[in-house]
Amino acid sequence: MWFGESEANVRELFDKARAAAPCILFFDEIDSIAKARGSGGGGASEAGDRVINQILTEIDGVGSKKTVFVIGATNRPDVLDAAITRPGRLDQLIYIPLPDKKSRRAILDSCLRKSPIEEAVNLDSIAEVTKGFSGADITEICQRAAKLAIRESIARDRANMEASGAKKMVLGFGPEDMILARHFEEAMANARRSVPDSAVRKYESYVQKMQSNAESASSFSFDDAVPIDDSGESPVNEDIYS
Repeated sequence: MWFGESEANVRELFDKARAAAPCILFFDEIDSIAKARGSGGGGASEAGDRVINQILTEIDGVGSKKTVFVIGATNRPDVLDAAITRPGRLDQLIYIPLPDKKSRRAILDSCLRKSPIEEAVNLDSIAEVTKGFSGADITEICQRAAKLAIRESIARDRANMEASGAKKMVLGFGPEDMILARHFEEAMANARRSVPDSAVRKYESYVQKMQSNAESASSFSFDDAVPIDDSGESPVNEDIYS
């Protein structure tokens, strides 16, 4: 990549966004291009700093006449450059926690909406025992259960083909060709959480820190402000010096 090419790409991206306004620019894994400046060494760090500087310049240059919304997603908010989250830039911070039971049930319904499921499968129970699982973790459970059911169906059809002496295997669909409760039990036995409790506590600590900073700013009152006289200077409390 040539010197300055990354910055040129950033400028071109924002030019296209302004031309297509109203527009939304979404940066996934924004921590990969917006790490704190000076956090590394060598030429790579300098190149990264230039990209961040260009992004900050472009965000400031969008202007009120152009309806361009900039959204960034990250699971490493602690490594972001402080300038990118200051007011006027990415200043609205939204923490999306792990899904609750209602959300987990909705994820299960979405993943299995086209899959034949045995009536004995209790999705509410699966949603209950998957507390702490992310949406991707729950999706993996559904996919693994479906694969187990498909493997059984293929093995059963192959056995029927060999027993009948047929030369071709005909895949059929019957009441037994569906995702059973035992498939979900086996999938759950190998399930894993991709977001450990330590990471959740880290995110919650960061959110509390940001909320604390916001509350300290909102507690300002003009009653606490120091009055200024006509000369433009604050009156001196002589009792301090007596």
